[in-house]
Amino acid sequence: MQIGSHSLPNNVFVAPMAGVTDRPFRQLCRAFGAGYAVSEMVTSRKDLWQSLKTSRRANHDGEPGPIAVQIAGTDAAMMAEAAVYNIDRGAQIIDINMGCPAKKVCNKWAGSALMQDEPLALSIIDAVVQACAPHGVPVTLKMRTGWSHENKNALALALAAESVGVHMLTVHGRTREQGYKGFAEYDTVATVKAALRIPVVANGDITSPEKARDVLAYTGADAVMIGRAAQGRPWIFRETTHFLATGVHLAPPLVAEVRRALLAHLEDHYSLYGASTGVRSARKHIGWYVRGLPGAEVFRDRMNTLDEAPTQLRAVADYWDGLADTMDRMPVATPNPVLETME
Repeated sequence: MQIGSHSLPNNVFVAPMAGVTDRPFRQLCRAFGAGYAVSEMVTSRKDLWQSLKTSRRANHDGEPGPIAVQIAGTDAAMMAEAAVYNIDRGAQIIDINMGCPAKKVCNKWAGSALMQDEPLALSIIDAVVQACAPHGVPVTLKMRTGWSHENKNALALALAAESVGVHMLTVHGRTREQGYKGFAEYDTVATVKAALRIPVVANGDITSPEKARDVLAYTGADAVMIGRAAQGRPWIFRETTHFLATGVHLAPPLVAEVRRALLAHLEDHYSLYGASTGVRSARKHIGWYVRGLPGAEVFRDRMNTLDEAPTQLRAVADYWDGLADTMDRMPVATPNPVLETME
């Protein structure tokens, strides 16, 4: 799998998720086998580049390449400038966000709202490609199937993006109108893939190795992108790559391995956000890890009362020590059923 001159180790990627795919989480997913990771979206507004929030999102310290940065905005010149700004700070791939369904993004006509205005969307894509070309940096695009069920224009926009030089396209199989509700559909992804020469990535509801296999087969896509299913279960990447290569399931990870990974993740998380902010923002990650495990609800409630990093870290270690007394390996995840559109 190639993006420009960059060779990727496999075709199972972690999706960019606002508030989730910071540098510690990206590195965690890569360590568990993700072949590619894109940053949270970074604003194209120059006045916010020096803000603490943006500087954290743009942190790539110690991150293995290729370093991919997703940018979001509504003005072609500002987006081009943002691309170069991030390239100067280490970005090796620039991804354009036309897939975020969040109201605070779409209300400003960024993210998936851009799909309502194809001329504007194409002007942004073209400006970013032209800005990145002198630096030898490829541009990728992430989008949805369209704004609504009645307005699915992914194919038209995909063809236009390819024509101006986009190197790879990711399609989330939902409209902006759906948000994350209902089910992803893959017919649109298959249609886009059949029409394009550049690599196409399928995204949406990839929750198990079997689902990844079926989506790849149904759409003909070159890769899959996993988002919410990786929250608290980053080993889904190595499980999926192994299953795609062999048709055989890996055993779930040892509880002791997950304990080490989680504690290391928390330490990295604190180092990025600082102890005070880090403790609060780490709670969601801890909650995802313990979903479905014994005593999870009581443990999560306790987490919300702890405000110091050493205390939180010790509580997590103690919980996992107790879990190791009852099981050697993590429980087997229950795969979601294959959708009717793929049967």
